[in-house]
Amino acid sequence: MRLLRLAAIAALTFLPSITAALAEGGVSVYLTTPDGTKLLSQEPSLSFSQVDKAGITIDASRRYQEIVGFGAAITDASAYLINRMEPSAREALLKELFGRDGGLGFSFTRLTIGASDFSLQHYSYDDVQAGARDPELTHFSIASAKEDVLPVTRAALAVNPSLKIMASPWSAPGWMKSTDSLIKGALLPEAYPSFAAYLNRYADALAAEGVPLYALTIQNEPHFEPGDYPGMRVTPESRAAFVGGYLGPLLSKTHPEIRILDWDHNWDEPQSPLTMLSDAKAARYVAGVAWHCYNGEPSAQGKVHDAHPDKETYFTECSGGGWSPKWSDALPWMAGSLVESVRYWSKGVLFWNLALDENSGPHKGGCGDCRGVVSINSKTGVISRNLEYYVLGHASRFVAQGATRIESGTAPEGISAVAFRNPDASLVLLTVNRSSVNKTLTVTDGVKSFSYALVAGGVATFVWH
Repeated sequence: MRLLRLAAIAALTFLPSITAALAEGGVSVYLTTPDGTKLLSQEPSLSFSQVDKAGITIDASRRYQEIVGFGAAITDASAYLINRMEPSAREALLKELFGRDGGLGFSFTRLTIGASDFSLQHYSYDDVQAGARDPELTHFSIASAKEDVLPVTRAALAVNPSLKIMASPWSAPGWMKSTDSLIKGALLPEAYPSFAAYLNRYADALAAEGVPLYALTIQNEPHFEPGDYPGMRVTPESRAAFVGGYLGPLLSKTHPEIRILDWDHNWDEPQSPLTMLSDAKAARYVAGVAWHCYNGEPSAQGKVHDAHPDKETYFTECSGGGWSPKWSDALPWMAGSLVESVRYWSKGVLFWNLALDENSGPHKGGCGDCRGVVSINSKTGVISRNLEYYVLGHASRFVAQGATRIESGTAPEGISAVAFRNPDASLVLLTVNRSSVNKTLTVTDGVKSFSYALVAGGVATFVWH
């Protein structure tokens, strides 16, 4: 294994601890600006004054969903790059990303069940020759995951033992599909028992490796059949039949702790999870609905939540990339998507690749210009922290696992805002100025308030007791 040498280890400086940074009796402020001159920068603290006018009104007595966490996916590509760093550099990076004391405090991640486009090759965990079948899963093996993904995930767990891990398949093994291939096709009804057993075996195997699953989705982007990397079409009716008749009953016996999440696709088709959840036999086994950012609006999450308030909501994939290279555009959009998804009931937020190289890889098919939360140069090992790093950090550094979203009223036009109460009783307000002009925010908490001028396109987190 070739080790990547970190050329700029000094860049991995930890941020001040959250507790130490809280302004005594005031408000701590952290800012990222679209010109990059401020990057999660701690600004002068603010003082409270008497309420002078209405603005963003915090009401900690009105509580909503509990937060699982924020983070990004440990894809094959991410794990491959991280696992080839020198041990000391790898440890430093994982502490920076997952550590609570001075790090970003990521507490949520996602694995792929088999290959995605961000894999070095296309594979499942039960591949056989074309035309062959393996209904008893005699060829099942997670050997490929033991090379990079599991070691990196275990190392992240060692840094943050509260890390919650979900997983998603991009495709069932080809022999379970209409195409007899990982590429395109639909899951065959006669393969439902085998696919349920396959996902259960995966959960068993990961638990045996010290990587317990918190949740899994039935299929990544089930309405999309890509032509050059694994994918699989699964209609809402098919998902309902599969979960209600096979996966749900099986996991309820073998892994009742694992949440089954439906959809795992974009905001523009809320009718698909609504149709799936209209099947009572399936709905009883479904804990929640997962969403992606690539089409539609976050309000779709609210539509499904309103119809099924007993189901949880998760925002499980969003990537930046070369299609939006300007920070002035991408920063407020990514941060605004995070904030609005939580306002519309997300318990957890995941961006896509945790790490990619300087060529947006390694990948095999699919997205050729996606951006990781960090970039690791495959030749020099130098780490670059991308805007997704700072967007996630504005939430993950300050909002602890177990925090509760609280009421933050209606934000001024052009502002996205969401508030939290941490288990230690500290309050956090995350704001994004999505407009093209500077905005003065007035924030009221009971009988006290503070004001702050947020630059156009900027992101600010406020923390106080």
